[in-house]
This record gives sequence, C-alpha cells and structure tokens, in this order.
Amino acid sequence: MPDFLQITGNSVLIVALVACFSAQFLKFLVGVFIEKKVHLRTLFETGGMPSSHSAFVAAMAAGVGTSLGWDSPEFAIAFVVAAIVMYDAAGVRQEAGKHAKVLNRIIDQRSTGDLIWEEGRLKELLGHTSAQVFAGAVWGVAVFGLVKLVV
Repeated sequence: MPDFLQITGNSVLIVALVACFSAQFLKFLVGVFIEKKVHLRTLFETGGMPSSHSAFVAAMAAGVGTSLGWDSPEFAIAFVVAAIVMYDAAGVRQEAGKHAKVLNRIIDQRSTGDLIWEEGRLKELLGHTSAQVFAGAVWGVAVFGLVKLVV
C-alpha cells in the first residue's frame, strides 16, 4: 500500500473527523429544530453551536491520550494544540466577528450617495461563545468514547 493510503488506518484521525463532521451536522439540526428553518449553508460555515473545530481537536487529543498514554509527549502536543484552537475560537475569532458586525453597520449607514462598498458584507459569525466551544469539546470526547466502546 502506498504510504499516503496508510492514513486510512489512522483511527485517531478518522474518529476526530467523524466528531468534526457530526458536530457540523448538529449545527444544521439545531437550526432546523430551534429556528424552524433549513439553512444548508450551516453545513459549511464556521461559528454556531456546537463548535466543530473544538469537537475535532478534543476527539484528537482524547485519541492520542488513549492510544499513546496521558503522560506521553504526543498527548501534551495534542492538548496544547486543542487548547490553542479552542481559545482562538472563543477569543480571537469571536472578537473578529464582533468587529465585522460593527463594520457592516457602518458600511450600511455610509453606503449611500457617492460611497458604495463593493466588497460585500463582512462575515460576522466567525467565532464561538464559550458555551459553544465547551459543547464542541464535550461532543468530540463523547464521539471518541462512543466509537471506542463500539469498535
């Protein structure tokens, strides 16, 4: 088997991807049942409940910890990467979304007469609340645990 195809046997990666994509699908279901609207774009957008990025890295860290040991250097790396991703989702990207919202309001108010903003609206839903990040992390670990029980 070519070296690259060995990636299909990486159970930690596969479970992390399942956690990520299932969390993204949960966002779609939340929109359907809470908002009573079908937004297919939710399947591909960032932001929202739960954080698929957090689910992805939490499942990955749980997989590394389970596979190689909770005291392994690899788990330490996975944990640090997960912490940075989740901090970024709730911190930096959340703030960037707030800035985009303010800028869009300014653009809307100023886009009359001579001044026309041709770039389109800025994306406002970039980051997550702390609850969305926490829910994503819990989802990721739960998916990993469930797969571990079944397989």
